[in-house]
Amino acid sequence: MTESRRDRLGPLRERQFRLLWIGQTTSAAGDSMVFLAWSFAVLRIGGDATSIGLVFAAYFVAFTIFVLAGGVWADRLPRQLVMVGADVVRGVGNGAIGILLLTGSAQLWHIVVGATLFGIASAFFAPASQGLIPQTVSAGKLQQANALMSVSRRATAVAGPTVSGLVIALVGPGAVFVIDAGTFAVSAISLVFLRPTRGTGPTEHTAFLADLAGGWREVRTRRWIGAAFGAFAIGNMANSAFLVLGPVIAERQLGGPSAWGVVLTGGAVGGLLGGLLAFRLKPRRPMLVGLAIVSVTALEALSLVGPAPILLIAGAFLLGIIAEELCNTWWVTMLQQHVPDEARSRVFSFDQLVSYIFNPLGLLAVGPLSVAIGVTPTLAVAGSLLFIAYMGAALLPSSRAVTWVEAAPSVASPDEQVEVPELIEPAI
Repeated sequence: MTESRRDRLGPLRERQFRLLWIGQTTSAAGDSMVFLAWSFAVLRIGGDATSIGLVFAAYFVAFTIFVLAGGVWADRLPRQLVMVGADVVRGVGNGAIGILLLTGSAQLWHIVVGATLFGIASAFFAPASQGLIPQTVSAGKLQQANALMSVSRRATAVAGPTVSGLVIALVGPGAVFVIDAGTFAVSAISLVFLRPTRGTGPTEHTAFLADLAGGWREVRTRRWIGAAFGAFAIGNMANSAFLVLGPVIAERQLGGPSAWGVVLTGGAVGGLLGGLLAFRLKPRRPMLVGLAIVSVTALEALSLVGPAPILLIAGAFLLGIIAEELCNTWWVTMLQQHVPDEARSRVFSFDQLVSYIFNPLGLLAVGPLSVAIGVTPTLAVAGSLLFIAYMGAALLPSSRAVTWVEAAPSVASPDEQVEVPELIEPAI
């Protein structure tokens, strides 16, 4: 193995991170299969599009409601324990749904309840997992560890739906749920054997709302985090224009589903390339560079104006996803380095909340807006908002001031000593 490859795979040479990565990659593979299986499970028991929407709404609503609680408890308890509990809930729930489907006993309410439990457990798992990574890897390899997690998720997201479709065709959707339950068992076992470094834990026992307020205080005292939250909220809503209107334009003007498939393939390739680049690229000012380059996602919506040739649209999507992967890796690493260990999961829970609230809001708003003002103005507004939001956040003094912490994670101090104008308010 060359020195370069050893350097890129360095985190996997550390046993604790290797255990975490194996478990989370296996679990991510199962999850990438089960979301497709939800839809076909509903159809197999006689449901329709409304029923499918109900199942997915149950998951997203449950996650959104409980994610802040998940952040609080992940900071109160050992994160490893929180994750094992979430894996057990999701594994048992999906295993039960799988058995009901395979035996022909499943009803719609079974799947809705299963999706709700899945969402609640995921809301506890997600903040804990992001907070745990720095406890499993040496400080100098934290960026590569986050990049490895990102590449794994992207790779499973590409392969998972294809494998899921084959299993559904050969055996049925119930088999996919059983397989996913097995991946949660692998994840739980890897976590049981994990021996992370000891976190600092809560400084004192306080009420739930006080703990939540303490997490928000960490956001408020680091203005670059609030600025990024605002940019991500606007970006998530505006980017919905590309995702909603793109298939419509492809159907009407670009040749149909096959053309849109080319665009989605470009995005999948971009995700893998972005993750690979995130192993090596380490700008001196990661938030400035990350937020600035992710403004290229404006090209996605703007490429649909006209529209541009399909390969240019695919290229815009590819570049946008590369930029998102780079920005996300640097963003997660900066949070892990600059936020104290005892509050890290709560801050990540606010980050998750921004995504899960503003993504569906944008998806719901794009259709009516395009009818009211037209498709081209909607795309133009979306592209403009994306560029302004991300560049505005990138150019804030607090964002420009964020640099890498070369010592142990969680030793950076807040930027509250520097009085800077807060041009973008946290959008929560």
